[in-house]
Amino acid sequence: MSQTRKNSSSEGETKSQTSFVNKFLRDSKAESREEKNDLQITDSQPGDWIQKTATSDTAKPLNSGMELRSSMEENEQFLQKLGKKAVDKCLDLNSCGLTTADMEEMVALLPFLPDLEELDISWNDFVGGNLHSITQQMHLVSKLRILRLGSCRLNTDDVRALGEALEMIPELEELNLSWNSKVGGNLPLILQKFQKGSKIQILELVDCALTSEDGAFLGQVLPMLQSLEVLDLSVNRDIGGSLNSIAQGLKSTSNLKVLKLHSCGLSQTSVKILDAAFRYLGELRKLDLSCNKDLGGGFEDSLAQVVMLKHLEVLDLHQCSLTADDVMSLTQVIPLLSNLQELDLSANKKMGSFSENLLSRLRFLPALKSLVINNCALESETFTALAEASVHLSALEVFNLSWNKCVGGNLKLLLETLKLSMSLQVLRLSSCSLVTEDVALLE
Repeated sequence: MSQTRKNSSSEGETKSQTSFVNKFLRDSKAESREEKNDLQITDSQPGDWIQKTATSDTAKPLNSGMELRSSMEENEQFLQKLGKKAVDKCLDLNSCGLTTADMEEMVALLPFLPDLEELDISWNDFVGGNLHSITQQMHLVSKLRILRLGSCRLNTDDVRALGEALEMIPELEELNLSWNSKVGGNLPLILQKFQKGSKIQILELVDCALTSEDGAFLGQVLPMLQSLEVLDLSVNRDIGGSLNSIAQGLKSTSNLKVLKLHSCGLSQTSVKILDAAFRYLGELRKLDLSCNKDLGGGFEDSLAQVVMLKHLEVLDLHQCSLTADDVMSLTQVIPLLSNLQELDLSANKKMGSFSENLLSRLRFLPALKSLVINNCALESETFTALAEASVHLSALEVFNLSWNKCVGGNLKLLLETLKLSMSLQVLRLSSCSLVTEDVALLE
């Protein structure tokens, strides 16, 4: 690693380079831009600047042009050794394998980035335990709109430090803390800093080991997030117990466009709880309830408000253990979602014998682009109904029928669809017991 960095630094010293500030601050005044374009590379080392920054309260300010140029060139070299480039107002160090020393150098960048709007340091293990060194400098990047800290091994102290720093970045619109298990049980330390009128639009908390108490607190905070458009709570299996609180809070997020509750420990009663909130979510575009196996049996007579989701484009119900009664209920609702573009019903093996009417009525979804119905134990009658409906799906691009054995020997039923479709790009037929005649149709 050290040898690689030395090589990168050496190359940086021999090549002509554009100044760091000019790359980041393209919208600066013309006079300032011309002045920065004249900067020349010096022999100063990053460590020197780090030391100066650490003792800034006693050291003299950088008031000479030579010292300023040296510092900015060192910062540029730091990005080069990581194989990154400064682009406008974005600093993307995702998956860079940052070390503790790298973190110190990154902190040294912040004084030169007053207009920074996006910071992504996800998938860097050494961020965990060291986040305070960044949060202490948050006041220097008060215009930050996007902060991504996914899979950084944050600990409780990091979570607390982040919560305290959030008030320094009032323009924040996106916060991603996914895959940090210590967020679980400590979510209030972050959310309590959100005030009414918060500009947060995207909140991603995937696989954060959130507790039922975290979910309840989130429900109380949601009414303050009037701008929220994306909420992803996937793979937090304990929040199902606080769904009442979350659903109550969702009633105040009328701008929500994406709601992801994949593998959240939802139960049969969860469907009715969510349905009560759907009438307030008229802008919802994507709904993901997949991989909640205990949802099966909960859709019966519990989807009255789903028809209010007139803008819904994506509905994911794969692996939800749908029953015959669920399918009957969905048959009444799904065809009314005229803007639906993606439908995933895969891995619901019980629906194979009872889905003939549902699949037949898919013809009323003219905007449907992706239909995923693999591993549903379809039978001859249900496959025939699906084949006949598919002829009317002129926008279909992805059609997945894998692991439905009844397709074998019956692919000819799809011949008309294959001939007429001008949009179909992906047809998946894995493990469908195809015979020679079926293969010949695909040639």
